[in-house]
Amino acid sequence: MVELGNGLVAVGAGLAIAGGALGTAIAQGNIGAAAMGLLAEKDGKEGQVLLYLALPETMVILGFVVAYLIISGLSSAVK
Repeated sequence: MVELGNGLVAVGAGLAIAGGALGTAIAQGNIGAAAMGLLAEKDGKEGQVLLYLALPETMVILGFVVAYLIISGLSSAVK
């Protein structure tokens, strides 16, 4: 049987990933729209646009790390 505390920790870990993914999706949508406008106006900015699109992905990675730390803290507390 799963205890309430363990379930809440799992929900918290899921929210850490979901929050990072949602924030990244919103940021990349706005950046993508602005990037297409930049590429239409100026040539040779493809590398800069690629960098701007890759930067928000760090939020998802950090959310995954936080979720991993939450879950690993749970497993050490159960022992």
